[in-house]
Amino acid sequence: MHELSLCRSLIKLLQQQAEQQGFSRVCAIWLDVGPIAGVVPEALEFAFSACSPGTLAEGATLHMVPSQATARCRDCGQISNPSSRLDPCPHCGHAAVDLISGDNLTIKELEVE
Repeated sequence: MHELSLCRSLIKLLQQQAEQQGFSRVCAIWLDVGPIAGVVPEALEFAFSACSPGTLAEGATLHMVPSQATARCRDCGQISNPSSRLDPCPHCGHAAVDLISGDNLTIKELEVE
């Protein structure tokens, strides 16, 4: 379950930002989660609830904002919205597409004190 290591890294990043920005508590976190990021939302929520006690994120609400994946076909150049890295181009059927976005897990917004 890599969600546990993701949450540990998230809390470490929050602690670093708290030192730099001067906040002491995180109340809410909004994460931009791409559909091809390989993250199971329920597992991420569980991991966050396991990692956050005793940290500045204890009791924080975790919001996951889904985003859309985009890819460009290497053959016809068309842009599509794949649901997997293996999806062929829906326009020409070519198997080689370059992922432009959708594999991200990004902090979009924080509510802090």
